[in-house]
Amino acid sequence: MIGCKPNSNSSMRREQMKRRDFIKDSAVSAFAVGMAHHAFESVTPRSGRSPISFPRAEPAGPFWPGGARLVVSISMQMEAGAQPLRGAESPMPKIDPIYPDLPAARWYEYGFKEGLPRLLDMFDRRKVKVTSHMVGTTVDLHPALAKEIVQRGHEASGHGQTWAAQYSMTPEQERESYKESVASIERATGTRPVGFNAFWLRGTPHTLEILQELGFIYHIDDVSRDEPFLINVKGKPFAVVPYTLHMNDIVDYESRHFSTQEYAGDLKAEFDMLYAESSKRRRMMSVSAHDRIAGRPSRTKTLEEFIVYAQNNPGVVFMRKDDIAHFAVSSPLTIREGI
Repeated sequence: MIGCKPNSNSSMRREQMKRRDFIKDSAVSAFAVGMAHHAFESVTPRSGRSPISFPRAEPAGPFWPGGARLVVSISMQMEAGAQPLRGAESPMPKIDPIYPDLPAARWYEYGFKEGLPRLLDMFDRRKVKVTSHMVGTTVDLHPALAKEIVQRGHEASGHGQTWAAQYSMTPEQERESYKESVASIERATGTRPVGFNAFWLRGTPHTLEILQELGFIYHIDDVSRDEPFLINVKGKPFAVVPYTLHMNDIVDYESRHFSTQEYAGDLKAEFDMLYAESSKRRRMMSVSAHDRIAGRPSRTKTLEEFIVYAQNNPGVVFMRKDDIAHFAVSSPLTIREGI
């Protein structure tokens, strides 16, 4: 019995250390979660404003229409139903593409059954107009929903006719795909798209020339600036309304596995820095919301809380990308590359 005491004491010490480590780790975790949870808490006209500021400089002219200080532009992808039956991206474990991925198909269906209606109602509550990048095949499957998006005041933008990657197309295939996409959107909504978003931003060396020939005035497949700019396409100005990947719900939620609290913190940090910089130069924040991803209840709530936070800062406006493009073309302050 005497020989057993040292082992017994060692076991007790180990258990005590485990309990202390558990308590310490739990406290740290609780603190982290609590901080993330408060990312948009107490959003009032006073406490909800961005905490960063720079010395103000005299602007050479108005940065944005109506003297606005910072523009936030939201993309809302309408894609559900256009994905391939086999091998489509989803949170499901991958299976051999020789088999149809039925659970993934149901995941995509959430986009038009629940996601888009929820997002549209939320944007109405916050009086925000967005740009909806519509895949032509999806529009053909759900023309009433596409029409409703436009009737609620949002922009219908081109996003290809199918999920076939543009970068693998010949110029002839690419041109035909865009013509079909324009026809699908125009047939359902009564409006002709003037903006374009390629599959994962990957167009071809011919994309912009083809788009210009078809009457498009801008694209978003460029992440090189935080403000709109103009480029030279066949001797004419073509607008770029920049996109961001790190403010993209499909990247943060599905690729990096962010929680809603982490995404909220990302949105707020991005906004705060751009808002501070906007005292001296034209700044724009781009946010992306996919039908089946941001349309989930908790994620729509997070996006709505961010919108409220942004709107509580003076001079912040939300704009559709076609309106941004038209303004960029008309403004003498717009950056011009190769023009």
